[in-house]
Amino acid sequence: MSSPSKPWAGVISEEDLASFGREFDNQDRPLRAGVRPAVVVVDMTRAFVDSAYPTGWSPTGYPAVNAIARLLGVARESELPVFFTKAYPEPDHRPRPVERGRWKLNAAPEPLPEGTPPGDVIADEITPLPDEIVISKGSKPSAFFGTPLASYLVHAGCDTVIVTGMTTSGCVRATVLDAFQYNFNVVIPFECSADRSQISHKVNLFDMHMKYADVVSLEETIEYLQKLRVG
Repeated sequence: MSSPSKPWAGVISEEDLASFGREFDNQDRPLRAGVRPAVVVVDMTRAFVDSAYPTGWSPTGYPAVNAIARLLGVARESELPVFFTKAYPEPDHRPRPVERGRWKLNAAPEPLPEGTPPGDVIADEITPLPDEIVISKGSKPSAFFGTPLASYLVHAGCDTVIVTGMTTSGCVRATVLDAFQYNFNVVIPFECSADRSQISHKVNLFDMHMKYADVVSLEETIEYLQKLRVG
């Protein structure tokens, strides 16, 4: 199948493309990944997906949920390891300052309407299966920081991490960086990642593609997984 245009088309200038071309591989290179992938779904909770929450953004969150649901269908058919992340074990946990850390958060956000369900719950459409692990990573961006994710991937014999979730410029990027630093191949299906800011989304996808990962379409990712099943 032909490769679709990259999501940053029309945003990254020809000058910037040329500057990367002096050292890094072409942006249209073929996907290069391993043969033992796992899927990591980063922070696809109500609090990030739904605009009812101050950290959420429905216009991009729900399309990403639907794309991830498609990916998970294929991954589960192939019996691939799937890992999810959220903040805390209890969905209504109120972090103390030392747990919250030094995020540049609004000090006085508007209170949620009475009856709003807890936000730190993974979106219903991609609810983890009983044998899929949900990692509580606290307030830090990376799915790897202070968690056992790397050891789980090693135990599963994985050589590739397919990273999805929200937000592209924050927790997804931090997870991609750490996966790269652990020497995993990294694949990012760009429809399965979302952000509040579309310029941040596109620029960060471009930057990660040129340095740390293969940013490809969901269809290309599914084709990659299906070829592994045939092989």
